[in-house]
Amino acid sequence: MTSIAHKYELFVEAYRHPDGRKWTGQEIDEATGGIVTRSYITNLRKGRIENPGYEKLKSIAKVMNFPPELWFEDFHTAVQFKAADQQVSLADRVNPLFESIRDERTGDPYTNAQVARMSLGDIAEEEVEGIRDGSIPNPSLSKVVALANVFGVHPSYFLEQGKKLPIIDEAALQIFRDETVSAIAHKSFRLSPREKQMVLNIIQQFEDLRSAEDQEAAS
Repeated sequence: MTSIAHKYELFVEAYRHPDGRKWTGQEIDEATGGIVTRSYITNLRKGRIENPGYEKLKSIAKVMNFPPELWFEDFHTAVQFKAADQQVSLADRVNPLFESIRDERTGDPYTNAQVARMSLGDIAEEEVEGIRDGSIPNPSLSKVVALANVFGVHPSYFLEQGKKLPIIDEAALQIFRDETVSAIAHKSFRLSPREKQMVLNIIQQFEDLRSAEDQEAAS
């Protein structure tokens, strides 16, 4: 897996100022209002920070104008993307998972203690509670990944662009749970409208073929 430091260097190279200059640590410091300081960038680039905070990742992505979910994906090519303001908190994204994904044995929502146990020590009960009530708005990357693993969703669910909270229903959950479907969804996200339509047309052809085979088998 690509290190955070290496990913940062790739992003600095790919997502530049409009005039072509690379972002400096001082410029990121000023653009984020000190949320991400110059010294923090220096330590990040030198590999001293292996587990950056949630807000740090979002702030760097917003300043450099790339989708924040790229932090969680293999980086292959630079894709320009107009970042939207994030107005949905981490707590707003975590709590619906507790309501939608329930204990299969009882049908009840998982408790904070259960989630902590299911993480096998990667996140404590107090940390789960703090993230849910907003008192821990900036957990480390490892804690976000731990929550994603417990609920079986892709980590980028917590960093998706947009002001509206994603709809969490069974179909949406299957997208995040299935690695292949999730990969198709995330890679399609960065395609042009024309390319997206081409992918959709291919999927429709497969659906039509399967429907025809089912009809033939039933006749």
